[in-house]
Amino acid sequence: MNAPLVAVSAISRSYSMRSGMFGRAAAVHAVDGVSLTIPRGETLGLVGESGSGKSTTGRIVLGLEPPDHGEVRFDGKPMAAPGTATWRAQRARMQMIFQDPLGALDRRLPVGTQIREPLDIHGLGTPGEREERVRELLRDVELTPAHGARYPGALSGGQRQRIVLAQALATKPDFLVCDEPVSALDVSIQAQVVNLLCDLQAQLSLTLLFISHDLRVVRQISNVVAVMYLGRIVEIGLADDLFAQPEHPYTQALVSASPAPGRRSAGRIVLAGDPPNPAARPNGCAFHPRCPRAIARCAQEVPVLSAVGGNRQVACHLVTGAATRDAA
Repeated sequence: MNAPLVAVSAISRSYSMRSGMFGRAAAVHAVDGVSLTIPRGETLGLVGESGSGKSTTGRIVLGLEPPDHGEVRFDGKPMAAPGTATWRAQRARMQMIFQDPLGALDRRLPVGTQIREPLDIHGLGTPGEREERVRELLRDVELTPAHGARYPGALSGGQRQRIVLAQALATKPDFLVCDEPVSALDVSIQAQVVNLLCDLQAQLSLTLLFISHDLRVVRQISNVVAVMYLGRIVEIGLADDLFAQPEHPYTQALVSASPAPGRRSAGRIVLAGDPPNPAARPNGCAFHPRCPRAIARCAQEVPVLSAVGGNRQVACHLVTGAATRDAA
């Protein structure tokens, strides 16, 4: 395995949420003790239901939000304080691809101008070199230089996502956070964009954090997959192994709901209810109110993410080898 480019150690992030004008403020634990490592040139897929903390994790990794606790290290160095020269230099090497390309682009500006914007911000190259870089990037994402003169509203959804990808690649980053980058696209266009991303990763030796709820896409692009539930990692392992034999009951339900050739829908695991309110996290394992296999211990003790086998970690009392800690 390659040396890690990104190392996340026990990061946590909470927000204060108030119910109504006069309601009491409550702490919402969006991310709670998450640790991840992403080797150079590889992809870590981060999956889970909406509200599980995936996007917040991505923003913390990029340095767009500070963690309340824990540390993010990029290329062996801690993330610098936002706004400093060191932070800007780090940010030039790490970029984000957003879910909604039309929302990420300014409808009033030609897309070529927006692709050049990161080069202008970081002062990279002469004006002529920046224009040539824009043309090169458009070719890299399989568009023509003529597309650079168009406005976002004149492009299809797939073309806009390619523009957002070109903008993210402008500064020649080492690391991309892809936050649901194909969820707003048709299935056929999704495949084109994912294949393009895989090709560019191989050509440019990119390291990716790929955030998605679509397990089919995650399986195609990821080397390692981490499963989040209510702000915590509940299972992490090699993609092929995790999808072939999920261990955590939540992972089993997610995998069973993902269509696969030759697998009957009768085997799907349907979870009861909705994810709990993050401001009122259940005692013990947060998944136990929805878990079809929960035992009394699950409501009392919080399971620790522990090694199960060679390359798998699981946080579950029902899995052999999983340790526990006192309830928080």
